[in-house]
Amino acid sequence: MLGKKKEYNYFECFCEVGKIANEAASYLNQVMECFEVSRIPEHVENMHKLENAADMIKHELTSHLAHEFITPIEREDISALSSELDNVVDTVEDVMRRIYMFNVKALRPEAVEFTGLIARSCATFSKLLAEFPNFKKSKTINELIIEINTLENKGDKLHADSLRKLFGETASADERLVWMMIFESLENSMDACENAADLIESIIMKNT
Repeated sequence: MLGKKKEYNYFECFCEVGKIANEAASYLNQVMECFEVSRIPEHVENMHKLENAADMIKHELTSHLAHEFITPIEREDISALSSELDNVVDTVEDVMRRIYMFNVKALRPEAVEFTGLIARSCATFSKLLAEFPNFKKSKTINELIIEINTLENKGDKLHADSLRKLFGETASADERLVWMMIFESLENSMDACENAADLIESIIMKNT
């Protein structure tokens, strides 16, 4: 019908933020695998651009949500998922920011392993968001949620093992503090991805 207002696609926005999270996590992993101290400020700036792009999508979504009465899923679920998605990108950026703030000169191998897990988790999460609009018919969405949960469990073990190794070595109090905070940031990123996946699972259960 001529003049009919195009319906705002919330699922498409979720997918776009998922793609940004995937790009950010992949970028973080590449930076860690090919670590160059001199390029960290550049990487921080690039990561912030990705985080800002995700923020812009969230602001746009929130603006539409404030003026619409009919939504594909409950309004509070859209708002909550938007926040969880934003948190995924924020926590990935936070890892890069801490590497910069603490002026890290050399990486621990566990940190590189951690970012590999984060990249895998965000890649799976991006696939999950692509399936989300078809959650009533999808045959893979539950498998993707389980995969994210499994990766998060691996992250929990890696976090514990990393701290155990850190405190089993001779290191200064400052070095231990720095790496405790970096490992915490890495674990937060894994947790954020799982929290968002768990929320999607909850939304699906409410709507089927």
